[in-house]
Amino acid sequence: MGNKTLANLALQYNISYPYLHSLYLNNQMDSVNIPSIQIKEPIRKYKITKINNRRYLGNKYKLLPFIKNVVDNNTEQISIVADIFAGTGAVASAFLDRQIITNDIMYSNYICHIAWFSPQYFSESKIIDYIVFYNTVETSDENYMTQNFSDTYFSKSDCSRIGFIRQNIEDEYLQGNINERERAILITSLLYAMDKIANTCGHYDAYRKGVMFDKKLELSLPTPNPNNNINNKCYNIDANELVKSITADLVYIDPPYNSRQYCDAYHLIENVARWEKPKVSGVARKMDRSKMKSDYCTRKATVAFEDLVTNINAKYILLSYNNMAKKGNDRSNAKISDEDIIRILQAKGDVRIFSENYKAFTTGKSNINDNEERLFLCQCK
Repeated sequence: MGNKTLANLALQYNISYPYLHSLYLNNQMDSVNIPSIQIKEPIRKYKITKINNRRYLGNKYKLLPFIKNVVDNNTEQISIVADIFAGTGAVASAFLDRQIITNDIMYSNYICHIAWFSPQYFSESKIIDYIVFYNTVETSDENYMTQNFSDTYFSKSDCSRIGFIRQNIEDEYLQGNINERERAILITSLLYAMDKIANTCGHYDAYRKGVMFDKKLELSLPTPNPNNNINNKCYNIDANELVKSITADLVYIDPPYNSRQYCDAYHLIENVARWEKPKVSGVARKMDRSKMKSDYCTRKATVAFEDLVTNINAKYILLSYNNMAKKGNDRSNAKISDEDIIRILQAKGDVRIFSENYKAFTTGKSNINDNEERLFLCQCK
């Protein structure tokens, strides 16, 4: 049969790769009735990835020193931090020494929060085994991804691998070979790997036609803290509903600023994370996203914000909101005015405003000067 890698033997015989690898290391390959062939173990090299290694609209990673400085110098006795529009989780990652509550309406963000912030035990060596397997296995089988996304955001070859990997993660979880956090870490690794090679400008509203797919999907090892606070919680619900049931010392609010819905920009990432294999349509190959639309991207934003603030139970509220109120086009303009922000927060307590110049991540179509990120700090009555 010639040379075979462990990865492809695992695929051929439908055996969990970590299990097969352990048999190989202990010279027990004959126990699974694999023919006597020359076996080549995959080169066990892999890269690592950190929480900020992802393109995302509104990502606050570069603003963490500013945010931390405001919190550290203007608040007291902060033990519980709730990041209720957490996105990538960048801001929450700055408070790993406290109890963290994260939330996002997008499941693709929530699953990454489980990976980064859950207190559940995970086996790093097991995760490495899977990542080596996924990076060395060869498959060209048809699946949901090839049938719907070939040569759009990804090549047909990478679509085949993405579909295989995502299904394998789910199968391994359902069979009890990986726990909830290990599943989340592997999905996070896949989503970050997709982001690295996607044929886009950083979002999935459209893909570029006629390009060469010269980058190959390669998963990296996420490096979450293995000793997170045992009381950390991750949620995947509407923020306005969440605040009615939680208590925190500091609630950080970073809602969408304008009419660009995140579920439109990241529909494909969301699709792969959920893995419900829905019907997709249109040139951009989008699934139904109606249940993920945010009021903060519409004319209802001010009403939604007032309802949110009214129901928050915290010592401090920290709102991040830039100064785009009248600077862009209609889609870019902020949905909540400064006057309404101050009025609503002052009804809750004393308000101070901090600002810092900042060039946000965009899709490459805008070049707006004097962009400021403002932090509205409310000390609740």
